[in-house]
This record gives sequence, C-alpha cells and structure tokens, in this order.
Amino acid sequence: MATDGKVALVTGAGSGIGRAVSLALQSAGYSVALAGRRVAQLERTAQSAQPSVGKMLVIPTDVTDPNAVRALFARIRDVFGRLDVLFNNAGCGAPAVPMEDLSYEQWSRVVAVNLTGTFLCAQEAIRLMKAQNPRGGRIINNGSISAHVPRPNSAPYTATKHAITGLTRCISLDGRKYDIACGQIDIGNAVTEMTERMTAGVPQANGSKMVEPRMDVRHVADAVLYMAGLPLEANVQFMTVMATTMPFIGRG
Repeated sequence: MATDGKVALVTGAGSGIGRAVSLALQSAGYSVALAGRRVAQLERTAQSAQPSVGKMLVIPTDVTDPNAVRALFARIRDVFGRLDVLFNNAGCGAPAVPMEDLSYEQWSRVVAVNLTGTFLCAQEAIRLMKAQNPRGGRIINNGSISAHVPRPNSAPYTATKHAITGLTRCISLDGRKYDIACGQIDIGNAVTEMTERMTAGVPQANGSKMVEPRMDVRHVADAVLYMAGLPLEANVQFMTVMATTMPFIGRG
C-alpha cells in the first residue's frame, strides 16, 4: 500500500479506537492529524507513534463547534496542503435509562457529537478534497453494531448511528463527481475503555445481564487501514467487524 505523502485525519483520536487507528495509519506511512477535546490524551497518542514514519499533528477540536471544525481543516490545509482520508470516529453515548426519563440535554449532546459532528467534518473534508490537486479522497464513518440493532435503553446512540448510515450513503452519492469515496465501518465490542463494562455483564433484550465477548482493537485498526488504502476507484461501502460470538446475529 503506497502512502507516500498521504494525509489522514482521525477524530476522537485520544483513546480507544481512534488511538488505535491513528497509530496504524501513522505506522503505514500516513501523516495523521489527531483531533479531539482532551489535549493530554491526544498527546499520548502522538507520543506512542513510531519515530521516523508518518508525522503526527495534535489539533484540539470540539467537533460540535462549526468554527472549531473550520479551524481544524484550515490547519490541516496549512500544514499538509491536502487531506486523503478522514476517519469520522468521535462519538459519545447517554445514560442507559428508559427513553421517557432521558433529558433533552442528554439527547442533544449525543446528536451533536455523533451526527452533527460527523456532518461538519465531512462537509469540510469535501470542500478540501474537491479543491486539492490531485482531487478527491476518502471518508470513513464509524457506525456501530447499533447502526443495525439497538441495545436496551439506547435511543440517542442508536438513532444517531442509524443516521450515520444515511449520511454515509449521501456522501457516497454526492461525492462521486469529485472523486470522493465514502464508506462505513460498524464495530462490535472492541477492547477499549468504553467496552470495559461488558466484562461485568451488560443488559440484554430479555432483561438479563450477560458478559459479552470482546475482540482486540487492532482488528478494527487493520480493517480501517484496509479501507483507507484502497485506490479511489474501489470502495468498501459497509463493513462489520465484531467479536465473533457477541450477541448480534439473533440479538433480541
């Protein structure tokens, strides 16, 4: 996979999947812009990079803020001159409470990060990718198993992840004429801080609690690296990578 001079942006790069994907891209030769709210965590990702491979650039960003997102892409353009891959990974959830007990603020926060943040970053990526030379690039959206089926008491997260699927399709269609490809990776139970609770058991559709299997996060990073490395004439539209025996097929 030739990555000479290629540039990637990963949002939510300070931990978990974002950190693993950032390091995989950098080790493959990409220069990687690391975006997220927690500067110290972004710096930890950058410090974990392999020396003398791709460059790491920390850019603190709140993806829910249009001005911050515009500044993020302006910095990438100023430093690197282009963007080849955007991994839209930043996301959050809400407390697992019944839908009727969810506050407006809790709902709005998840929509702002998971959906609006993904839209704002994709919008700026399209603007940059269609204007650069060579033209084009690739946008990879982090969906979720929840883009297909919900967990109990997960309305905000599930609704936004279903929406990401629609957004992915729209970007794929509207980006064609600019040589912009867009795909989505739906991830199930990678070993990260976010899934640590699964080792103690999580609620199931029948009301029980069950310990769920998890998989090494490097498998997710490898999958994103494969998607990113395809020539623009080819695209992984949707990919699901999951712990083989987790409750998904037949869930609920």
